[in-house]
Amino acid sequence: MRIAMIGTGYVGLVSGACFSEFGINVACVDKDAEKIARLRKGEIPIYEPGLDELVARNVEEERLTFTTDLAGAVAGANAVFIAVGTPSRRGDGFADLTHVYDAAREIAAALDGYTVVVTKSTVPVGTGREIARILREARPDADFDVVSNPEFLREGPAIGDFMRPDRVIIGAESERAQQLMRRIYRPLYLIETPMIFTGLETAELTKYAANAFLAAKITFINEVADLCEKVGADVHDVARGIGLDGRIGRKFLHPGPGYGGSCFPKDTLALVRTAQQAGVPIRLVETVVDVNERRKRRMADKIIAHCGGSVAGKTVAVLGLTFKPNTDDMREAPSLEIIPALQAAGAMVRAYDPAGLKEAQKLLPGMIACDSAYEAMDGADVLVIVTEWNAFRALDLDEVKRRLKTPAIVDLRNIYNPEEMQAAGFHYTSIGRPEVIPDRQPK
Repeated sequence: MRIAMIGTGYVGLVSGACFSEFGINVACVDKDAEKIARLRKGEIPIYEPGLDELVARNVEEERLTFTTDLAGAVAGANAVFIAVGTPSRRGDGFADLTHVYDAAREIAAALDGYTVVVTKSTVPVGTGREIARILREARPDADFDVVSNPEFLREGPAIGDFMRPDRVIIGAESERAQQLMRRIYRPLYLIETPMIFTGLETAELTKYAANAFLAAKITFINEVADLCEKVGADVHDVARGIGLDGRIGRKFLHPGPGYGGSCFPKDTLALVRTAQQAGVPIRLVETVVDVNERRKRRMADKIIAHCGGSVAGKTVAVLGLTFKPNTDDMREAPSLEIIPALQAAGAMVRAYDPAGLKEAQKLLPGMIACDSAYEAMDGADVLVIVTEWNAFRALDLDEVKRRLKTPAIVDLRNIYNPEEMQAAGFHYTSIGRPEVIPDRQPK
């Protein structure tokens, strides 16, 4: 079995490496010659726990290769996966399918024998049909099927998600294509992973619907958290109380500064635009998009309020810059809204992130990058936790207090207990829980 994986971004690289771990020969293709050269040297361009070892092992066993030669990789491949980027298009929010369709045209020229062309990229409904039209127009003689196989990988635990998924969605409309996809995913059949075979449009929409639902769940608990703050309730108890209902479930009910990353922001917006274009606007998702954007901006106001209504001339220590822990991904991260707002209000920002600092420095001019969490706190008037890296969950509170100018903490991820922070002598604000002031005689 041979696979060509077009695109070595997050989805393409993780998927290619995992397929090779299944025992399949995988050629990962990218136009970026420098990136391919780095991958051949074992340099992984993204931060994903365990990916470097997975790639190294399969390269050594000659199941995984990297190349700029798309035609060579496609020729003789049983399946060709398109895993290129589909960012939001500037101006209207639709998914930009330029790279997808360019890949389809190049694939068409190289098709050799029966081939299944699989969209792994997240694409709007109708993309698979358009890919089939492009292939057929370019190569009327070609023998192929187009399949939609959306990914459901979370950054951080992506390898585990691929190897032990909740389900695999396969939009394949011919028996021949279905049989080939069953062969590709045979190791998952052995562990009884649910395989759902659908039409192209259904598979494409399933991906968007899943991400929109999760984004709505996050937004819902964030709005409940705001209400909790006003009425004196604890959002974590509320989340536990509703999450134990099997119809609701506990996941994605943790309040925070709003969702970000490479998927939820662009996918919710793309679904909104697709629905509007189809004449059936999804008002709920439209509201989710609007509320989430406003929430990230409002987090700066929360920090400023904690500082007495002004941060002019003050130093703010920020821990965590990436949109979530265990990734270096800065796309749509709340920090990109929060830090500029604090700077505009007159604050100096000192920040630390275990993996995203290099990229953050490009995106956040004026921010002082620090080499450790404690260095970021030196002389700061307030400490703000934006991303819940494990390294921030057990800080030495005595050292924190010694480093800070004033014992003030704004915890936007609720990783500390308010009562313990109060007893330790901190003025502590979190999300959806009552604010606490320090005991007169801190322990």
